[in-house]
Amino acid sequence: ASLRWSGSFQFAFDVDWNKNLRLITGMNPLGSQYYLERGGTFTTPAILYAYSKQGKGEVSRRYHRWAMKHAIRDAQKDRPVLLNNWEATHCDFDEERLKELFNGARQVGAELFLLDDGWFGNGPYSRDDDKHGLGDWEPSTKKLPRGLSYIAKEALKRKVDFGIWLEPEMVNPKSELFEKHPEWVIKLPNRETYYYRHQLVLDLSNPKVQDYVYNVVADILKENPETAFFKWDCNSPITNIYSPYLKEKQGQLYIDHVRGIYNVMKRVKANYPDVPMMLCSGGGARCDYEALKYFTEFWCSDNTDPIERLFIQWGFSQIFPAKAMDAHVTSWNKKTSVKFRTDVASMCKLGFDLGLKELNADEQTFCQNAVANWTRLKKVILDGDQYRLVSPYDGNHMSVMYAAPDKNKAVLYTYDIHPRFGEKLLPVKLQGLDAKKMYKVKEINLMPNSKSNLAANEKTYSGDYLMKVGINAFTTNQAFSRVIELTAE
Repeated sequence: ASLRWSGSFQFAFDVDWNKNLRLITGMNPLGSQYYLERGGTFTTPAILYAYSKQGKGEVSRRYHRWAMKHAIRDAQKDRPVLLNNWEATHCDFDEERLKELFNGARQVGAELFLLDDGWFGNGPYSRDDDKHGLGDWEPSTKKLPRGLSYIAKEALKRKVDFGIWLEPEMVNPKSELFEKHPEWVIKLPNRETYYYRHQLVLDLSNPKVQDYVYNVVADILKENPETAFFKWDCNSPITNIYSPYLKEKQGQLYIDHVRGIYNVMKRVKANYPDVPMMLCSGGGARCDYEALKYFTEFWCSDNTDPIERLFIQWGFSQIFPAKAMDAHVTSWNKKTSVKFRTDVASMCKLGFDLGLKELNADEQTFCQNAVANWTRLKKVILDGDQYRLVSPYDGNHMSVMYAAPDKNKAVLYTYDIHPRFGEKLLPVKLQGLDAKKMYKVKEINLMPNSKSNLAANEKTYSGDYLMKVGINAFTTNQAFSRVIELTAE
């Protein structure tokens, strides 16, 4: 079960003497006294649950199928591979540096470039770090003297779409917005201010603030119609809990603030239905099926260590389909290979967030081939049925697979995380195949000039054999991965 609510919530569980389980969930009642006018209504968020007698895997697949039909914005549309500049540049970039990255995006096969934090703010509030400029959504004349439209057109010249990062719900005290409208900020009037990440939260219970946040997006798209994607971030919880707008109704802040966010998101979606948006909140802090009405995907975590990502993506997959989950190849944990990092990210909506210059020629060629494979197979990975085969919580290995609804194509992922020398390796038993069909097994995503040592590679087996006996795909290598394509003959 999950809750359609993006704010503070409560899950309470009660088991009676007869072992009956009762779940009580909804908006968190703590600090949320709410007054209704006579004749008014109050709608509580829906709880979404799935049930199956065939185990957690089938519960997840039912959830995924429902979400793809009814819950995720544009779930039937394509998802492009993107390149993000954050890991490569942080806030330190200029037009020429971005053009180099556009070339790299095209070279690796990415279809979209995402310009992350640091493109806005001027004068003393230039966004050169996370202490300045948040709230001043004017392009930096120092970094982008010809504006966003110019740099977006430069991306398009290279056949790469252009997207940008926003954090419109937040403000730095060191900004023109804060100086002009201090009353728009959630902030206690009689206490020392506590800053989380040098920023404060705008009061979205205030309709004027809602209009401002909406117009941030609307103005960017009006002035820069080439913008094809937004990453909407939210890096601070509400601190200094006091709304200047609500005055004596402070108990309504936690609820009206979230409803104000929804009002903005509804307007953006209604007026710009063709602009996809990534939902981000400091990495995984806002990911629910109410917000996903307005966003095409969400960012699972700022932790992109591929080993830890295996656990993160395994957990999220209980409720969310792969198409909703962004996963990027980064420089985190360089003890692991580029292949391993890419194979981990390619289980979800694939992206890259690293300087391609740091890759050698073989690694660049591998990434090109991996992107081509993912693009060719993404209908299976993103729209197929997911089967979690071997849990990383139960041992030293992990395996997940995706199968097309017609059972003619499947993709199997296997990972050796921290295997022990001499341990007994068990075969991976597949699921979701047609027992009567014959399947050709082929390992893909290999490094250049290397060959597969998978015993089953290039051989054909019945679906019945693959599901009952399986494939010997695990090894005793540290941080080793395989991607295996299965095709019905």
